[in-house]
Amino acid sequence: MFEGATILITGGTGSWGQELTRKLLSFEPKEIRVFSRNEFAQVQMQRSFEHPALRFMIGDVRDQEAVSEACRNADYVFHLAALKHVPICELQPDEALKTNVIGTENVINASIRHGVKKVIDVSTDKAVDPINFYGMTKAFAEKLMIRANALSDTTRFVCVRGGNVLGTQGSVVPYFKNLLLQKKDLPLTSPKMTRFFLTLSQAIDLLLKAAIESVGGETYVMKMKACRIDQLAEVLIDHFSDGTSALKIIGLRPGEKLHEVLVSPYEAERTYKFGGQYYVILPEGASQPLHDKYSALEKAGFTQYHSDLTLLSKEEIKAMLQEGGFLD
Repeated sequence: MFEGATILITGGTGSWGQELTRKLLSFEPKEIRVFSRNEFAQVQMQRSFEHPALRFMIGDVRDQEAVSEACRNADYVFHLAALKHVPICELQPDEALKTNVIGTENVINASIRHGVKKVIDVSTDKAVDPINFYGMTKAFAEKLMIRANALSDTTRFVCVRGGNVLGTQGSVVPYFKNLLLQKKDLPLTSPKMTRFFLTLSQAIDLLLKAAIESVGGETYVMKMKACRIDQLAEVLIDHFSDGTSALKIIGLRPGEKLHEVLVSPYEAERTYKFGGQYYVILPEGASQPLHDKYSALEKAGFTQYHSDLTLLSKEEIKAMLQEGGFLD
């Protein structure tokens, strides 16, 4: 599928983008276009990879012309670019709207205009029953992507939903680890909070699964591990602290949930098991090709899929972190 293809990755210099690039290069594509705003991050990535198939393009998904040029003659688009930090999106909702919604519209329109074969949009558990502005913008983006399948007979659009990816830039594990190495306390919003977790490699496998298997119009979700954040913090304290650090309860931040949801009650009836590791959510009024591919599969069998459903023990959290190399 990807051999000899031209692939565009928006937001391609981030953790997801770099790991996706690494895996896509193994398919021997003709060209991978890494599109992002950060010049320094592009220079760093270019020096790290030093691969002739990579083309680095400075641009912002808010800029319709820049996105259109990036999509020209592309076969596949992975749309990763987004503003993702919940408190920042709460404080500057207009900026989140420009990037996460208008930017997504620009990607959709440019992909249709240039005859892209398939667009894979990266969404988040925070888009499900959203209470914060970040989640709302990603819910809008999902709706726009799924609807876009009705705008073209040739370009297909699919979404994937992920949880918290272990070890990515700005995520909780490296943040807590860095604080512990500085002998500081760990800020915890609530001892009851739970979150979904997956490794970066698993996240990219989900993207590739959706790219290869999708018909267009569906949303892919990975079965994920979940745990209490206070227990995750305690495992890190046990490993990295000399006894000078402790948990400090600071209260919920604006727009923050106690528990995340990957599949809502509204979507559960349209959700199917897809292999051993994935669920697939069909849209309302699913097309005949979607019915043909998925309707014979077993239903997911839950009323909703939320992060406090089944939780890892502290021993299992430690094993997860060790497997990911985060306790080195």
